[in-house]
Amino acid sequence: MNTLTLLEWSANAFYLVSIALAARNNIHTWWTGIIGTVLFSALFFKVQLYADVTLMVFYLGTSIYGWMYWKKGNALSPIRATAYKYIVLFTLSALVTTIIYGAILYWLTNAYAPFVDSAVLMFSVLAQLLLMKRRLETWIFWIVVDTLAVPLYISRELYLTGILYIGFWFNAWYGLYMWSKDTQKTKVTPTVKVKLS
Repeated sequence: MNTLTLLEWSANAFYLVSIALAARNNIHTWWTGIIGTVLFSALFFKVQLYADVTLMVFYLGTSIYGWMYWKKGNALSPIRATAYKYIVLFTLSALVTTIIYGAILYWLTNAYAPFVDSAVLMFSVLAQLLLMKRRLETWIFWIVVDTLAVPLYISRELYLTGILYIGFWFNAWYGLYMWSKDTQKTKVTPTVKVKLS
């Protein structure tokens, strides 16, 4: 097994665990995600997906923040839906930033598929911010990210990563379902507990 393959397998293993734990509202999603993030940073740099490297740096910082936020007393604000006008604003902002960042990569680097890669970056940032604030729509944006990421990674012969992101796509639908149920519960019960194990 060559270094790139080993790196890809290791990164995906940690990330798979992290995403599965996030869908189950489990606090261990954060530290497992941090390990996966570091491994993916190295992997994406090797295959010239520089926007994804930027994304991994962002993930590292937000994962540390999210971990600390979720640990506060184990009792967090409930999972909530976001007002429609803000979702529209967030989406438009992500699209505009995708175009700008994609253009920068196109003109200044040898990045592969800079606009698609930038879209994965920007919508992942949006999804991650919503996840940290425990907003239901995080899973809608993860579905968008996974839909874009699968063909991108397969086109770079990162077949395992592409297959795993298909799994993440299904997991995002599961997360949307589970968090929707929790959102309904919080209409009666105002506090959601984080699973610590």
